[in-house]
Amino acid sequence: MQIRLLVTGGTFDKEYDEIAGRLYFKDTHVREMLRLGRADLDLEIRTLMMIDSLEMRDLDRELILKSCLEPGRDRVVVTHGTDTMPETARYLGERAADRTIVLTGAMIPYTFGSSDGLFNLGCALAFAQVLPGGVYVAMNGRCFDWRTVRKNRASGRFEEAADLG
Repeated sequence: MQIRLLVTGGTFDKEYDEIAGRLYFKDTHVREMLRLGRADLDLEIRTLMMIDSLEMRDLDRELILKSCLEPGRDRVVVTHGTDTMPETARYLGERAADRTIVLTGAMIPYTFGSSDGLFNLGCALAFAQVLPGGVYVAMNGRCFDWRTVRKNRASGRFEEAADLG
């Protein structure tokens, strides 16, 4: 089974600048994460952008959508910042229901060592292989439909909400 893996940035790929005391983007950690996870999958990996999801606009979401809909792969995983992941899931869900698209991310940067990113990426890849067409969010070991997912900022977890679609 072939899976397209699209990288968009987010906490997943942030680095910490100890001198300036800020987070920034350098390059994606996805390949290293896949190596550490010993992933044995047929993956096509593309970096579309490296941005914080708070900076993501519909123009960026349109690029993600076009990349999801390109021929060759009916199953797609998108790494994405958690702050606006539900908005991007809704954007894609309203336009690409025939593909299996799973968005995932991390609450803690991969480079911090205690990141949830490796686990979330593994879950997203597994969900992408078995779920029917539709758009989903995979976080915290759970899978959410795009119509009912939200980020609970108080708990730092994703959860189901009433139908938001």
